[in-house]
Amino acid sequence: MNITKTLQEYFNELSSNSPTPGGGNVAALCGTLSASLGIMVCNLTIGKKKYVDVESEMIRLKEKIENLQKGFIELGQKDNASFDKVMEAFKLPKETEQEKNLRAKAIEEATIGATSAPMEVIQSSKTLLPILEIIIDKGNKNSLSDAGVAVALTRTAANSAYLNVLINCSSLSNQTIANELKKTADILIEEVIRTSDRLFEQVVKAVQSK
Repeated sequence: MNITKTLQEYFNELSSNSPTPGGGNVAALCGTLSASLGIMVCNLTIGKKKYVDVESEMIRLKEKIENLQKGFIELGQKDNASFDKVMEAFKLPKETEQEKNLRAKAIEEATIGATSAPMEVIQSSKTLLPILEIIIDKGNKNSLSDAGVAVALTRTAANSAYLNVLINCSSLSNQTIANELKKTADILIEEVIRTSDRLFEQVVKAVQSK
């Protein structure tokens, strides 16, 4: 995603008939939003007398989430670039048999490359959740709902990225590679779903008991 653009410009591009930005970019955006909320809860905890005992820990967690936030933004840009390479491969000439073979190889390689960004979004989502768990447990209780939204967005980021991995794998001719990619994605998404569901339920119960 291009963070120099306004939200309205981004929404206009997203709504247009251009294939980028698309779902993969939005997956990374959800991760960015989740990380941003996590940082916000840290900031609302740091400096508060009530939470002085966890202040140093919150500062460390904030730094970790800031790195993930930056990573999600970069993955949004990477997703756009990867998809553009796929489109460029499809535009290659296909008049001769040699051209057809080169085009097919280029499409296959570009499609494999296009699974990289969404796979990393799932991995980053998995990395973010344990950090959010600590924030839920030790952070400012007045921001519990914000931490819960961060969890929900993390799950959405991972699920959305997972769909992008699957659709790219379905286009691959090399089913060995496709199956390996899907297996890795399956393992990651299962953990993300399991952890995010548990944390979301924890937040719901905590908010209801306030």
